[in-house]
Amino acid sequence: VVNRHGGGASLLREPERIAEVVAAVRRAVPAAMPVSCKMRLGYDDAALSVACAQAMADAGACEIVVHARTKQDGYRPPAYWEQIPAICAAVRVPVVANGEIWTVADAVRCRDASGCEALMLGRGMVADPGLALALRAHEVGSTPTQLPWSALVPYLLEFWELVCAQLEPRQRAGRLKQWLNLLRRRYPEAQQAYDTVRVLTEQTAVGAALVHMADVARK
Repeated sequence: VVNRHGGGASLLREPERIAEVVAAVRRAVPAAMPVSCKMRLGYDDAALSVACAQAMADAGACEIVVHARTKQDGYRPPAYWEQIPAICAAVRVPVVANGEIWTVADAVRCRDASGCEALMLGRGMVADPGLALALRAHEVGSTPTQLPWSALVPYLLEFWELVCAQLEPRQRAGRLKQWLNLLRRRYPEAQQAYDTVRVLTEQTAVGAALVHMADVARK
């Protein structure tokens, strides 16, 4: 819907409009408030990636995050980190690399390919909430360790409480299942949790299942 109405990734076809949008935001917020932008490499291809980044920087963006895929790529691997250095060379603001960073090894490869020191972690952090800590440990020469499942379960319970407080009943279980589905990439225990929650829709039943998981994890 957003793209059909000239917003979202469709703007990547029109660098001039990107400049207008960023400039309007820059004018609308206090001078001391930083304005950053996030872009993909393009809509169908990366032909306009440099032009779009230049439009953002020239219009007042102080930082640009680049998700190294096009709109048409969606979230399909790989991320084209090797496309980012051209953007870095074309703008005078910091560029942050993003896309397909699931592990510390991915982060290292992304930095090497993109030339970016700064990274934005997206789904990788959802799948492994300890990823940033592991990356920081790697940077200082320590051995990265994965956040244990027992430490993660209380956050699942807290997340469920927030979901119940903020979303319509029909949306709640699905949102929790989304997170568990990603957690299965890193945590074998998440598979059992997903299988348990997958067949539940009633709020109290889901909550009770999570409380039971928390009790088991503490033992």
